[in-house]
Amino acid sequence: MFTVILFMLGGMLVGYLMHKWRMEWLGRVISVLIWLLLFFLGMEVGANGDLMYNLPTLGLEAGLLAACGTLGSVMAAKLLWRKILKADKERMAPVQSAGENTWHALRGSGVIVGFFVIGVCVGMLMGVPRAVASGKISSCALCALMGCVGASIGHSPETLRCFRSLNPRLAWLPLLTIVGTWTGSVLAGLLLNHRGLTDCLAIGSGFGYYSLSSIFITEYRGAELGTIALLTNIVRELITLLGAPLLVRWFGRLAPISAGGATTMDTTLPVIVQTSGQDMVIVSIFHGFLVDFSVPFLVTLWCSV
Repeated sequence: MFTVILFMLGGMLVGYLMHKWRMEWLGRVISVLIWLLLFFLGMEVGANGDLMYNLPTLGLEAGLLAACGTLGSVMAAKLLWRKILKADKERMAPVQSAGENTWHALRGSGVIVGFFVIGVCVGMLMGVPRAVASGKISSCALCALMGCVGASIGHSPETLRCFRSLNPRLAWLPLLTIVGTWTGSVLAGLLLNHRGLTDCLAIGSGFGYYSLSSIFITEYRGAELGTIALLTNIVRELITLLGAPLLVRWFGRLAPISAGGATTMDTTLPVIVQTSGQDMVIVSIFHGFLVDFSVPFLVTLWCSV
């Protein structure tokens, strides 16, 4: 746990020191490392006959966890919208079509899921090579991934400038997203009485960051729970991408941001802007940055309890 976190913090320092350098390649490296790690996770799942047999059941569990976690977060966002921002006196931003941006985000997510599916097929046909089964390759790739993620955060001065211009009342939104998701995850854990509450809280703490959270949970709790985490957080992102107009109508303009969790400064940002309004860009980036940053710490925290 501490090794991975140190790599992330070290990456942030390196990124900050190199903020004047052009580092466009960093995003491609992060994508490749995520593809590699999810491919390895897929191999473990495919080689495990019992896990493959129970995959439909695991999918239902993931759907319940995603629904409860998302509902908890949007209810918390609705509370903030009404109590702090006095939503009844605010004018609702018009809901616009987000079809093109939704399709672009879904296509990017499909590539990542595709590597997991390919890994499952390879695992079913060939099993898991000894070098992969030992976990050394995955551990090295995970440390490299966290170093690159940290560097990408530290390299972006625009994010810090956005934070300075944020309405202070909206600084509560990331915390409410986390607490609301945990509340929903506890509810799901009570319904799934064969799953421990810490397992459900660890899965919920992915906040839509399915690639990274599933990798961490696999490292700590095994491939079965890692697969549930992957499916849960994919479903959460899909709920945000496809349901953003309804979330705005039912829960207020902050709801798609809270539902998007850790994805609101990248994949779900275009949809959020089109449904919640242009003035929510800074809020969405701020929210995504903090929730994204919390994922490694909170997932490993609940996995270690």
